[in-house]
Amino acid sequence: MNTPLITTAAAGQDPAIVWLDCRYNLIDPGAGARAYAEGHVPGAHYAHLEQDLSGPKHPAGPRVGGRHPLPDRTAFAQRVAAWGITPTSRVVAYDADGGMYAARAWWLLRWLGHEAVAVLDGGLPAWLAAGGALTTEVPPLREGALPYPAQPQPAMPTRQADALAGYTVVDARAGERYRGETEPLDSRAGHIPGAVNRFYKDNLQADSRFKPAAELRAAFAALGEPAKQVHQCGSGVTACHNLLAMAIAGLPGAALYPGSWSEWSADPARPVATGA
Repeated sequence: MNTPLITTAAAGQDPAIVWLDCRYNLIDPGAGARAYAEGHVPGAHYAHLEQDLSGPKHPAGPRVGGRHPLPDRTAFAQRVAAWGITPTSRVVAYDADGGMYAARAWWLLRWLGHEAVAVLDGGLPAWLAAGGALTTEVPPLREGALPYPAQPQPAMPTRQADALAGYTVVDARAGERYRGETEPLDSRAGHIPGAVNRFYKDNLQADSRFKPAAELRAAFAALGEPAKQVHQCGSGVTACHNLLAMAIAGLPGAALYPGSWSEWSADPARPVATGA
């Protein structure tokens, strides 16, 4: 598994894959777990965005870490081990939203040091369209397993709010949120001054599969030097989709701002820009 994407045909032929079902809904946080209980790829564990793919919210609120802080690396290593993932495992993450949430699992596993992880191109709809089976059987967790031996990767860097100067900040939110015309989730509308907009859905074709690598490469290279890009969104989730797209395109080195707009906007001392 040497690519950040995998097709349903290739995934279906590998019985050793560890599957992660990452379905979620920001408006209805329990929707993904309910969908998983109704049917999931055989062998898949459910990876909940808030409980598994994020750390606890800071007592001070989103102004410290944002709405979906990165998990503690040690705690995440323990959770990964409970899913049965070892350094030799091949992992595939999927959702039903074009990789919106699966990309977060992909990024976190790479950040932990696990290399053999991919996102299912087209997600669960593609799996079903190809005749893939579903089950309601829940695989057991390996409670008490030794934590995954984390080896933090310099190739998956992060940058914080006070360290964005000199970088191209890329905002993955929809255009109307970037421009400040609406803000359904965070305390202020607008964007980080100087940020450019690359809506994560622009990485996808009409069938929710990713666009060809060459097309993605041209789009992201046009934003500036890839290694000088810092990606953010509302809370550090869909920014991972843009980082996944850059990996597909063969453009390494870009960083994630984990707190993203939810952290930035929660601090009244930080400036806000609106418009295009």
